Amino acid sequence: MGLKLKNVLPMFMFLLLASTAKAQPAALDVTSAKYGGKPDSDITQALEKAWTDACASTTPSKIVVPKGTFKFVGTTFKGPCKAAIEFQVQGTLQAPVDGSQLPKDDTWIGFDHVDGLTLSGGGTFDGQGAQSWKNNDCNKNRECKSKHINLRFHFLTNSKILDVTSKDSKNFHVNLLKCEKVEIKGFTVSAPKESMNTDGIHIGRSTGISITDTTIGTGDDCISIGDGTKDITVTNVTCGPGHGIAIGSLGRYPEEEPVSGINIKKCTLTDTTNGVRIKTWPASPKDGTASDIHFEDITMVNVGNPILIDQEYCPWNECKKGVPSKVKISNVSFKNIKGTCTDPVAVKLVCAQGMPCENVELSDIDLKYTGNKGPITSVCSNVKPTINRVPQPLACATGAAAA
Repeated sequence: MGLKLKNVLPMFMFLLLASTAKAQPAALDVTSAKYGGKPDSDITQALEKAWTDACASTTPSKIVVPKGTFKFVGTTFKGPCKAAIEFQVQGTLQAPVDGSQLPKDDTWIGFDHVDGLTLSGGGTFDGQGAQSWKNNDCNKNRECKSKHINLRFHFLTNSKILDVTSKDSKNFHVNLLKCEKVEIKGFTVSAPKESMNTDGIHIGRSTGISITDTTIGTGDDCISIGDGTKDITVTNVTCGPGHGIAIGSLGRYPEEEPVSGINIKKCTLTDTTNGVRIKTWPASPKDGTASDIHFEDITMVNVGNPILIDQEYCPWNECKKGVPSKVKISNVSFKNIKGTCTDPVAVKLVCAQGMPCENVELSDIDLKYTGNKGPITSVCSNVKPTINRVPQPLACATGAAAA
């Protein structure tokens, strides 16, 4: 009996190790002889071939871009695929400086209709956007062409974006549209404050997105949440420079969908023009809603306007300011928000005339003004917020109802 067991155990361990080895994703290294990619050269074709093989595989696979710098003209990696794919970038992918060399649409790297994608590896997606920012005149030229987005995800499901960096995008760094159950963790966005229209992460018409342990420094909103977005969790995000964390802008276009279930917690904003805000356009072409939006445990360090609802958002005078917004805002809370601000109006809740904001709460607000333009204050219109443990200057100078 003992002899038989002695003979069986090695065979059992061999089979166990063999089955474990089979479970590991096959590695498709773009610098292998099969794909022919080389550092400091264009690996567009090598990556496209590796994606084709990975997408056709019936077992999970892993595409590897090893350490080093690689040129990449850009493409959209399309699904659906037959199994999960890990896209591991260990080195740096560089976009062409000249936007005319990029794909005809406004996407440098895209992932479309993919289920079970993991984008990882600790590498960098370098959009080389400095020249594009200098030539960006969209604030005064309505005919300007949209610049390229570093990473665009369309119809992505059950996926993860882990420990990678988006650097110097020509336009938005990340755009998620119609995605479901996507985790973004350990992500970094790096761009100077003068980079125009470079939102860190923009989310539209997506559900079940979580963003955690992420650092964003850019020239526009660190995170912006567009219409049709539901069930979003943002935790432990460091923002700055940039324009803050924003819901919106909303109410500009006729086919917009409701926004609900947004939870933003334990974030730190430093040297941003705004803190946490909801912004909607006046003269909305259609009724809309934004509800169940909660900001909690937020630290502000030298932030312009820390707490803001702006239903008269109208950059570059592109709207009819005298016509109220039609976006109904309700069930919003700002809790435990502390730190310093560079504008004396620390709390500004400007809601739509004829459609007041409902069920707005301010609790445990402790903000100090660092400038010399007068005392710290708050301004509110078309809203009667519930106030808990908020000092009088911040407790809505007009229209407030104390609890």
